[in-house]
Amino acid sequence: MVSLSDARQQFIGHLKGKSRSSATILAYGKDIEQLVDHLKKEGVTDPLEVTTDQMKDFMAKLAKEGYTHKSISRKTNSTKTFFKFLKISGIIESDPATALEHPTFENKPPRILTKLEYRALRDAARGDIRMSAIIELLLQTGVRIGELSKITTPDINLEEENPTLYIRPTEGSVERTIPLNKPAVEILKKYLEIRPKTQNKTLFITKTGRPLLVRNIRTAIDRYFKLAGISGTKVNDLRHTWVTHQLASGISLTLVSKMAGHKRVSTTERYLQYIPQRTTEDKVKLEEL
Repeated sequence: MVSLSDARQQFIGHLKGKSRSSATILAYGKDIEQLVDHLKKEGVTDPLEVTTDQMKDFMAKLAKEGYTHKSISRKTNSTKTFFKFLKISGIIESDPATALEHPTFENKPPRILTKLEYRALRDAARGDIRMSAIIELLLQTGVRIGELSKITTPDINLEEENPTLYIRPTEGSVERTIPLNKPAVEILKKYLEIRPKTQNKTLFITKTGRPLLVRNIRTAIDRYFKLAGISGTKVNDLRHTWVTHQLASGISLTLVSKMAGHKRVSTTERYLQYIPQRTTEDKVKLEEL
């Protein structure tokens, strides 16, 4: 007999064989581990004994514990994928997760910074050159915070006639070269002048020369959101703001999608609904803000 714990390990191996990203495998693994632990406490360790009602009870328990509908929906998807794998593998004959339904929830529209908020954030960080460079780069290139933390000094080209930022192809990142406008170039040059001298090529580092971690960057930006009086905003909203402003300025959907590193143009297309209706004269390019 294959236990639920053993089946979970087989499932993770299956995902690795499908070349799923490490983040996806980790998320699926944790979700199923949580389900397996719950079922174990209920005295169920055999995949053949799991019922739809037991799964529903687990999801209801998560709701009582304060999990959002979005989180529960993700765990529901993980559960469905897991039991589909069990059936295909012949570990179970019928799939009890088929009748498991996703909770209904409404996706909130992205938070797009207004021109005033955009300026307020830049002003709030003006006294901190490193953070000014980080915020400016996020606002002017739309890179993800994880991508920003991995940028190295050779990835930025500031001296050529057309300055650029190169994003390396890594897990979760599409290789691309993004043009840098004047504000981004100017603040990056200022930052490089005060950047600690070190063998470490990571662009954004601490005073001791260590790479600045994503959580440190996020915490610092959140602090400047508060100083700027900007509420209900997350770091990723800077990326949303960049995409929306690029489209609003008239740049083609295909080009914005390429610069943003979206795998599908349809992802970029969703932002069109958040562009205010303006006349051509009223449209303001991002670099002019």
